[in-house]
Amino acid sequence: MVAYLFPGQGSQQLGMGEGLFDDFAELAETADEILGYSVRTLCLEDPDQRLSLTQYTQPALYVVNALSYYRRVEESGRRPDAVAGHSLGEYNALLAADALDFATGLKLVKKRGELMAQARNGGMAAVLGMDEKEIRDLLQESGLDGIDVANLNAPAQTVISGLREDIERARPVFEKVGSCRYVVLNVSGAFHSRYMAGAQHEFAAHLDGFELRAPEIPVVANVTARRYRSDEVKETLAAQITSAVKWSETIRYLLGGGEEEFVEVGPGRVLTSLLRNIKRDAEPLVLDEEEDEATGPAVAAPAPQQPTLQQKPFASPGGAGRTAVVAEQLGSAGFRRDYGLRYACLVGAMYQGIASWELVAAAGRAGLLGFLGTGGLPPERVEADITRLKQKLTGGEPFGVNLVHDPHSPQREEQLVDLYLRHDVRTVEASAFIALTPALVRYRLTGLRRDESGQVIARNRVIAKVSRPEVATAFLSPAPAALVAELLAEGAITAAEAELARELPVAADLTCEADSGGHTDQGVSFSLVPTMLRLRDDLTARHGYTGRIRVGAAGGIGTPDAAAACFVMGADFVVTGSINQCTVEAGTSDLVKDLLQGIDIQDTGYAPAGDMFEYGARVQVLRRGVLFPARANKLYELYKNHESLDELDPATADQVQSRYFKKSFDEIYADIRSGLPPQEAERAEKDPKHRMALVFRWYFDHSTRQALAGSEEGRVDFQVHCGPALGSFNQWVKGTELEDWRHRHVGDINERLVREAAALLTRRLAALGTD
Repeated sequence: MVAYLFPGQGSQQLGMGEGLFDDFAELAETADEILGYSVRTLCLEDPDQRLSLTQYTQPALYVVNALSYYRRVEESGRRPDAVAGHSLGEYNALLAADALDFATGLKLVKKRGELMAQARNGGMAAVLGMDEKEIRDLLQESGLDGIDVANLNAPAQTVISGLREDIERARPVFEKVGSCRYVVLNVSGAFHSRYMAGAQHEFAAHLDGFELRAPEIPVVANVTARRYRSDEVKETLAAQITSAVKWSETIRYLLGGGEEEFVEVGPGRVLTSLLRNIKRDAEPLVLDEEEDEATGPAVAAPAPQQPTLQQKPFASPGGAGRTAVVAEQLGSAGFRRDYGLRYACLVGAMYQGIASWELVAAAGRAGLLGFLGTGGLPPERVEADITRLKQKLTGGEPFGVNLVHDPHSPQREEQLVDLYLRHDVRTVEASAFIALTPALVRYRLTGLRRDESGQVIARNRVIAKVSRPEVATAFLSPAPAALVAELLAEGAITAAEAELARELPVAADLTCEADSGGHTDQGVSFSLVPTMLRLRDDLTARHGYTGRIRVGAAGGIGTPDAAAACFVMGADFVVTGSINQCTVEAGTSDLVKDLLQGIDIQDTGYAPAGDMFEYGARVQVLRRGVLFPARANKLYELYKNHESLDELDPATADQVQSRYFKKSFDEIYADIRSGLPPQEAERAEKDPKHRMALVFRWYFDHSTRQALAGSEEGRVDFQVHCGPALGSFNQWVKGTELEDWRHRHVGDINERLVREAAALLTRRLAALGTD
């Protein structure tokens, strides 16, 4: 059994390909046409000193590797039994397996090299003498969780990747370890890390224009260290840009599969040296009854409305081959690709900036999509936070911004949409909408265009949070014609955008929000998700959409068990909420976090929603240790049963003013009246019941401000939106370092949640039918 190994960037050398360009002159000519320059001159002479530049190195290595492969096949008269390539070399492995042809591979590599060359402010370092676990533990302990493991080249040779400043900060940390060597590499990008998410997203879109085939011989992927799945070639190639290169495990997998001879095909002997170290320091990875992933999935294909759980073989304790679920491939591969994510996991927005820009940035660096919490914030604060986010996320990491429906102030929605369009915010989480509004539709339609193939391309994505079928139907349908016509007449959209609006839904994707913190209809995921999946399929067929609308699950997700259940139901992604409020990055007070850290699943309750007080909407809030839910519910009952403040009996009026508000009704109304728009102020003067609503709503704003500020004297009135998911999370991490919120970081806890969900699914699959 012979395996061919193809080297990647770092193996280039002046003079590589000597003799090959003459022997394969036609292919060399094809390469020159694709690249726009002479690859022979670049490799043999390099007159302009470009061979070491990523955008030139990668195509040159691909060509030389390919020609070296063709030469070896000619000389040996046989093809290998299996192939693998290190990073860039994986394209040559796919070429050898006939998954792509020479020209296609070179076009892809050319684009890949160009995208990676654009990476700035990143760095990489080789760590010698430590294993992966030791490195990860040291990074975590040192507060360097912004650094990723990029290449697992050998048991004691690992490359880490991150922002340049973090890589430099890590140097003294590793140098303190006596047995370790730390070598900073001469690169400008944080390759194979979360910081390449932007490049991954653009490359995935580029991949869509090519036809790739199922490999004819086993190709072991960098991402999984397992055989390529026949139906996931594009997804796996795209994921490679941000994922670690699991080279050591790749070789162990090949050794365990029976490969006895390894041949490095291409310039240099880097892989041959690594092979020697791996054989010396590690055992073959033997998998009994291994399932052949090159011919399809290891489990029955799911129904059309369900995402595929991407899988790989693993060795169970009993020795039988089972199905292991990979965290990075849970949910919809297309969703991860379109949004540039490592995990199909979103961090939902929390109002008043609790989902702070720091929290959203941390989520993006971890390969998650976080949404800035803009509800209740003035536009100037929102703009400042978006600016900070863009300054922090310089590597194309994903982020989104929340747009909360404001029935009292349509102009605020318009201001925010103006701001989002001005700052080129491409992804918005739409929440609390009970109907479509002109501002939301304008955001979605702005920038619509048709590509060369005739497909409608949307610049702006809306991920709509819904809990009712009628609201979901509105979001899953094209924008209402009357609303589109109104926007066109106002000059808010162009005629072309109005015409294309008929061909796509208002929401790019949909989040089913079950019972959760904040606004909630108290839905149940097990009823809500399947219903929305069927509704999605029905409306997709009715309107003839060509793209797939992904459906995610939110509400109650605080443990791996809950996340796993959502994926099994068919969710394309999951959205966490309450658990993120009790993290270091959350924009609320330490006092609130101290309260939240100790709650259990029974410590939340329901109260009226301050922003939709008159409508009877409800929010789920913290109940333990505070009086807010009881007092808020009392205020709503008074509002329902009375027409004005003057109708309240004296004892009740005194209780509310002295104990709840600690201010008189007149003082409160005087405070808020000055800030009311003229029309609203006039209405309040004429309508005593509306004036009562305004005064009562003041308490909700006041209770939120008290909580955010951490006011000890106002503690009993804290309004803290929270669901039981945090209680279940607290129980899950009890007795670990995460029991203290000061050790909870949003990227870490969500990554752990998804990884443990994958491990849980693996165990459950292995246990099926055993008892």
